[in-house]
Amino acid sequence: MKLAILFPGQGSQYIGMGTELIAADKENAEILELAEKVCEIPLGSLIAEGPMEDLTRNANLQPAITTTNLICWNSLKKSLGDIEVSYFAGHSLGEYSALCAAGVLSVEDTLRLVAKRGALMEREGIANPGGMRAILGVEIDEVEKILADYTGDGIVTAANHNTPQQVVISGNMKGLDDITPAMEEAGAKVIPLNVSVANHSPLVAKAVPDFSEFMKGVEFNSPKTPVIFNVTSEVSTDPAEIKEMMGRQIASRVRWCEIITAMIEDGVDTFIEVGPKTVLKGMMKKIKPKGVTLTALQCDTPDTLAACIEKLK
Repeated sequence: MKLAILFPGQGSQYIGMGTELIAADKENAEILELAEKVCEIPLGSLIAEGPMEDLTRNANLQPAITTTNLICWNSLKKSLGDIEVSYFAGHSLGEYSALCAAGVLSVEDTLRLVAKRGALMEREGIANPGGMRAILGVEIDEVEKILADYTGDGIVTAANHNTPQQVVISGNMKGLDDITPAMEEAGAKVIPLNVSVANHSPLVAKAVPDFSEFMKGVEFNSPKTPVIFNVTSEVSTDPAEIKEMMGRQIASRVRWCEIITAMIEDGVDTFIEVGPKTVLKGMMKKIKPKGVTLTALQCDTPDTLAACIEKLK
């Protein structure tokens, strides 16, 4: 068995996420307590009770999902025993949880960074409103060609390459509306996503220098376990390079399909999604080449955690 741990990002949230694990383990309650102190947000009540409208604000959601991911990872890590992890990766925001799990960042610094990132991205979302749409049923090359042929004055870019047949585009409403008919003509199903920020696009790029400046005061270490990065879909061990990539990541494409493909090609046969919902587990089935057998698991409750450990035995 060769194991990779994956952490979800925004879009996986639900009211009550991680609360059973917090109740079951004093250490998890302490992670939540630390998160509330560092982020200065009442994360416990937001996560447990919502309302969803407040939870999904970028400034709240990024710390809330990261805290939940770290709680789920703490529980899984203690149950893994001597089972080794070969790779960590995280989808967009989830990359911070991966850096924490791999020893690049302390728990406290991880939380400080996602609180700052969330606040900056919320700021840019208010200044430059936009959205995101999932493009289903066409490949990245076709999406890129349509985007390259666009001559209008809207802003639109490929933000997430999630699976061979799922790309998410991001931009202002003019750009998204202009490009949608061409995508549909190419055979794509276009689904608007429930977000008000054009993540991973030029519309949030002004957050990058401010975030990079903030990161100067945060210590990054070399990963103890390889992390495959969103920006390059490659491994890096250089703390300075990792820091630079995490700045760029805000406005760069998430190369998720390439990340999972690289892991499969290196012999990873078991994946555990550690955090709320099963979004990444669902993508796995679509990325996996025909004829390849993989085990895809997920944990965010005591029950799903027990099921994971049972399966790993």
